[in-house]
Amino acid sequence: MQCHLEHHEHINGSRCPDALPGNQLLMEDRILAVADVVETMCFHRSYRAGLGPTAAVEEITHHRGVLYDPEVTDACLVLFNDKGYRCPS
Repeated sequence: MQCHLEHHEHINGSRCPDALPGNQLLMEDRILAVADVVETMCFHRSYRAGLGPTAAVEEITHHRGVLYDPEVTDACLVLFNDKGYRCPS
């Protein structure tokens, strides 16, 4: 049985109760995992101010291939670094 919240899973299997390895996660969930981290870090939360896109890019870069799918991470980095994407304010 797969975790119902696979988009919260890390590709090393460290978050889901079933500890699924990355190759068993749907690509959609791998994409959502990176997008969720970036969105969460960029924007204000009730418990803290937004950390901004620099912190988000550092997080996914540092944990690329460990917590986050490398291909998805690279695609996200292209958006920020090459395509000029910025978190909306």
